[in-house]
Formats: sequence, C-alpha cells, structure tokens
Amino acid sequence: MDVTAAGGGSPPEKRIARHRTTVHVLSHDILCIVFSFLDLLDLFRCSCVCKSWNTIISKSKLLQILYCKQQQSSPSSFDMSISSERFLKKHLQRSAIDRHRSSLQQGPIDVSQWKGHSVGVDQCRMKMGLILTGVGDKVMRLWSAENYKCLDEYSLPDRAPLVDFDFDESKVVGLVGTRICIWRRSGKRDIFSSREGLFTKGLCMRYVDPEAAVGCEDGTVRLFDMYSRKCSRIIKYVKKSQYLIFALSMFCRLFIARMHAGSVTCLALSDDQLIISGSSLGRVTLSDLSSDQRVSALRSTDSGGIRTLCFNPSSHLVFAGSTAGYASCWDLRTTRTLWNVRVSPNVLYSMNHMRGDKSTLVVSGIDGVLRFLDQDTGEVFSRCIMNESNIANSSRDSYGVVQIKKARRLSEDTRIDLIPKTCRPSIRCLAVGMQKVVTTHNEKNIRIWKFNR
Repeated sequence: MDVTAAGGGSPPEKRIARHRTTVHVLSHDILCIVFSFLDLLDLFRCSCVCKSWNTIISKSKLLQILYCKQQQSSPSSFDMSISSERFLKKHLQRSAIDRHRSSLQQGPIDVSQWKGHSVGVDQCRMKMGLILTGVGDKVMRLWSAENYKCLDEYSLPDRAPLVDFDFDESKVVGLVGTRICIWRRSGKRDIFSSREGLFTKGLCMRYVDPEAAVGCEDGTVRLFDMYSRKCSRIIKYVKKSQYLIFALSMFCRLFIARMHAGSVTCLALSDDQLIISGSSLGRVTLSDLSSDQRVSALRSTDSGGIRTLCFNPSSHLVFAGSTAGYASCWDLRTTRTLWNVRVSPNVLYSMNHMRGDKSTLVVSGIDGVLRFLDQDTGEVFSRCIMNESNIANSSRDSYGVVQIKKARRLSEDTRIDLIPKTCRPSIRCLAVGMQKVVTTHNEKNIRIWKFNR
C-alpha cells in the first residue's frame, strides 16, 4: 500500500545515532598494548598527555622495562627509588635533546604555512605548545602549534603601535607606544595599561614575571614592575661614575640603567635578575639587579651593531647576532669570548634554542636561510630553505588554507644569491620547540618547520 496515497505522508526517516569514538573508550589492557609498541622517548611524551595515561604507564612500569631493554639489563635490577626516577628523567631528557639535534641535522623537513594576519607580522613567541604572533597590525593572535587553530586574539587599546610582546600561562605583556599593557588570558578580559610617557622610545621588550625590561632609543634599559604600582627606585648609571641617582614614581617601579651610548636594540633576561642588552654600536652589556652592580661590558669582536640576543641558563652562555652577519658567544661565568663566526653575509635578525638544549642554536636573517649552529664552537652544521612547490592543501577556519611544503638542505658550496627570493623570504623572527621552528617574515603568513627523524 502506498503510504502517501493513504494520506500518511512520507515515511519518517530513520535517524541513526552517531557517537564519536574517542581514546577514552579503550581499556587499560588495550592502551598497554598500544604503548608497548612505542620507543622510550615517545612513551615518556605519552605519559605527559593526561593523568589517566600517566597512571597507566606508571602502574605498568613500561618506562622502566623499555629503559632496561635499552641498557640490556634486567627490570628487577632497576630500583624504583626517587633517585632512580630522577636518573630516568635525566636520561629521557638527554634522549629528547639528542633526537631534537639529530632531526635538525638531517632528515626530511615539512613546512606548514597559513595566513595569520591581514598585514605582514614580524614577531613570534612559542611556549607550552602555543604560538603568539603580532607586530604589524592591531592585534596579536594565539595559535595551537599542533593544528594551527587560532585560540585567542588580543587587540590593542588605542592607535599606538605594538613594538614587542611576550606571554606566559596567565597573561600577555606588550610594549605599546610608550607604555606597558597587560592582557589577562583567562577570566575577565580586562587590559591594564601603565601611564603614557614612561619611555622616550622603546625598541624592544623582554618579560620575566613580575617584571618587564624595555630597551630604549636613548641607551637606557627600564624595568617595569607590573604588580606594585607603587613608588620605588630609579637607578641610573652615569657613564663610568658609580654615583646613583634615585627618584620616586607613584604608579610603578622603574629601573633605569645607562647601558649604552647607542640605542638598545635587543634584550635577554635571566631568572636570577640579570639583564643582558645589545646596542646599535655593537656592544653587549650586563647588569645585575639583585646586587645593584654597575654595568659591565662584553667585548665585541666585529664592527656591526647587535641585532639579536639569546641567553641559555643551562650553560650560562649568551649569544649575539650582528648586522654584519656575525654570531658570537660569551661565557657569563668568565665574561670570556668563546667564539665569533660570520655565518651570513647579511643581517642576523633572530636566534633561539630549545629550552634545556645546550647543543644547538638556530639562527636566521635577511637572506631567508635557516641555519643550525653548534653552541660550543659556532660551527654551522646544517642550512635549509623552503621549496617552491606545494605538496598538499587542507581547508581550515576563516584564516585560510594551510599549505604544506617541503624544505631542502643546502650544501656548503651552494650560492645563496642564486636562489630565488620566493624560496627564502627574510626571516624576521623565530622560536624553537621540540623538532620544530616557527618563523615570521614580515608577511601575512606564519610558518612552522617540522623536522622528522
């Protein structure tokens, strides 16, 4: 019988309930089987994903079993004391750094790029699997380093330009015109802004909670305390004199040190209140805030201005890149120059390393070549650029399409000036993570270089 003819209308469509299958439906035993196929380092990374995975891996003692297999010893001989756990963690950390360096030195490279801003941006920071980009338009954007999705936006409060920025798990700190602005990352999205005119002209900023250091055009470095907003001190070094000038401020704690005769172009901070600054005249100076010591200088070995700085707290080494293409290294414990190498014929814009890594330094500049240096010697052990051809496109949200390309490594005798600039746009800033490097190029695109084993 025709249901329609009988006046019953169309038969109701059967609705099939679709439930997404997630990893949480897997039992303890199945997860143990899956985890048993991983190597030691990948298993350790899985243990950091969530509490349930960490519990399963800990109770099954898979980490200890794999470690003993690697060392060709019996699992029963591995004493699970606190000291043994620490030893295992140190071993895993060394393995992670070795894998990181190995992937940077050889192996295939995928480059993912997407349109992140409406105009060119030239700054990026990467922490905790997150990437913050900006400087160029009136907004900073926070991205996932895994799927490139935009997680949040931070708009500037007025027409003043964004000069520099940094972030941590609770806040974003920016140098906006002549003041410091703070954006909360959670809760009420209010913006705290300091008074106007705190700086003559800020050129760079670095932030270690609760203070932000600003390098200025007049050769001073000013330290801003974002919590007290109270009167405190202004300390100023007058050339070589040891006299200190004290002043009071009502809303902030401000440190002013006459660091250079030229402009302060770059900064690095340590956790123990050490400020390292580079100048347009080619000098690198140090100041210890905890003891109010006067400024000391590290001798520069070339005539170019300092354009970028990087400090490694694990090895107490400081690295600098100059406008003449030189990369230099000093040991802060002895203030002695360890090496000075011209790695590029042009300006070096940025240099960085993975946290805890004492082996590899990543350097970039105006020629668009990503270079990898040995931190102990300054030797360039690998160079790479992006290939022109696309491999795949994948649709994503309103920010556009992710283009996946291949990068290629260059031999020592490669003529870089003969390579088209479309393959090597200038790299203005970079950030380094585990087997990945994020770069910005004063373009709309953001790039992530992933180094495979």
